[in-house]
Amino acid sequence: MIQIKIDQSFVRDMLDDPDDLAILDGVIGLCVAFHRQVIAEGVETLEQGQMLLQLGCELAQGYGIARPMPAADIPSWVATWRPDPVWVECAVVSRDAVPLLFAGAAHRAWIAAVEGYLRGERDAAPPLDDLQPCFGIWLDPEGPGRHGARHAFQAIEAVHQRVQARAVALCELRAQGRHLDALAGLGELRELRDAVLEQLKTLVQVNPGAARPFSLSDGCA
Repeated sequence: MIQIKIDQSFVRDMLDDPDDLAILDGVIGLCVAFHRQVIAEGVETLEQGQMLLQLGCELAQGYGIARPMPAADIPSWVATWRPDPVWVECAVVSRDAVPLLFAGAAHRAWIAAVEGYLRGERDAAPPLDDLQPCFGIWLDPEGPGRHGARHAFQAIEAVHQRVQARAVALCELRAQGRHLDALAGLGELRELRDAVLEQLKTLVQVNPGAARPFSLSDGCA
């Protein structure tokens, strides 16, 4: 069967870059539509593999599966390797829930931009006067009804507002020249970020059938 390979440059940043994630989702969707296998290269972390499995990509290669090895070592590796339980338990998400995956990537990207400003790595802060446009675009007002989890949606909205308020306050400190005070708040900002991401996980709906976990890597030397 013809295979389509997803370049590692898209895999590397997909957790933090909604554009790269959109490309991955589009390629995987096209492969499904045209009955082609898709394989992702450059999978190095459990989180990357989990995201790919949630999108429906069941084949991958990279250091997260195996490091390059001599040909003589491959048979024993094949006989003993087992996928991580996180991958075994992972399932393909429903199409209605895919925007929540994008929301997570957009949220990470927004927080990274705020951190970059606080550290002096960028000249201007990301937009702060609205409900994080890059994030809110994925969580529209129909979220509670569409995802069937009103309580969880309300919880994530509350935490999200706290994240925004804290980011605004820290960026104001940075603008006032109080750089150390701004940097001191990064720990709390990251904790709030993680709280949002955890709430997003509770909203992700999965299809009844689980995706097959990654089984082999063809990245061996």
